[in-house]
Amino acid sequence: MNDCVEIRWHGRGGQGAKTAALLLADVAFQTGKYVQGFPEYGPERMGAPITAYNRISDKPVRVHSNIYTPQYVVVVDESLLSSVDVTKGLKEDGAIVVNTTKEKEDIKHLLNDYKGDIYTIDAKKVSIACLGKYFPNSPMLAAIVKVSNIMDEKLFLSEMKSSFEHKFSSKPEVVNGNMKALKMALKEVK
Repeated sequence: MNDCVEIRWHGRGGQGAKTAALLLADVAFQTGKYVQGFPEYGPERMGAPITAYNRISDKPVRVHSNIYTPQYVVVVDESLLSSVDVTKGLKEDGAIVVNTTKEKEDIKHLLNDYKGDIYTIDAKKVSIACLGKYFPNSPMLAAIVKVSNIMDEKLFLSEMKSSFEHKFSSKPEVVNGNMKALKMALKEVK
């Protein structure tokens, strides 16, 4: 599976990590990729830790298991850093993207001194500025696309706009807010 990009998402129920993983799979599929996007649940309740996964490849994906050695990890909720080993199995030639207001140096000790690339984004700031409420999934989705470079950003934005217009056809303000959040997040991830 060397030609396959594997991503593991960590979040809490209700934050949209599962939705973001499924959206990423949908958009990558629309660009001609072979994809998988699926969640893994513990206790199914609001606020409980959840894990979701993506596999994205130019070739058919024949593996059907959880992802144990991802190239990328997305942490939607910073509080998970002290209770979940988010770097478990994470390849050092990959990267981790964390939703936080802190600098990467300030969270490195919470990442088991992970030696790969660490990226941060304040998804709350982006979300509130663009949507008026805290929905971290759109900013985190854009951040992982930027970090992983799994597709061209313009193509990503175009496909996301089509997806949002389909899902929210009667709510153009939702489409516009989410598109603003995606564009801002592409610039804010560091």
